[in-house]
Amino acid sequence: MNSEKSTQLLSLADHFSVLLSPTPRGARLARLLATDWMRDRDLPHRVSEAAEHLVAELATNAATHGRLAGRDFRLALLDRDATLRIEVTDTRGDDLPSRRVPAPDAESGRGLLLVEALADRWGVELGPVPRKTVWAELDLPPR
Repeated sequence: MNSEKSTQLLSLADHFSVLLSPTPRGARLARLLATDWMRDRDLPHRVSEAAEHLVAELATNAATHGRLAGRDFRLALLDRDATLRIEVTDTRGDDLPSRRVPAPDAESGRGLLLVEALADRWGVELGPVPRKTVWAELDLPPR
């Protein structure tokens, strides 16, 4: 009997969703799980590379700005209608993301500028209270 455990994602479903802790480790795991899911779907490199950056940024924002003790954030990936949609939901609906121009020497504050540059579309949806979902979409080439 083989007692080895596999961490490979086996489903090629058009939807992937997972709850993660709002920590740097949870944000890193979000990126790694998304990378595996996209690899299994055989997405074009350009799309998967942009999506990895988007997941990393949105998950880091959820772990940093959307963090409440004892409440996880959710990463969801959806492949539908020639679009890859990335959703990160946290429980800080009262703290909406806002794009701002950081000082040249600032060490943070460029995340949403990166999201805007990489995504074909992005936005925020509120609810149900106390949640918010920050989403980004990438157009997929015909398969």
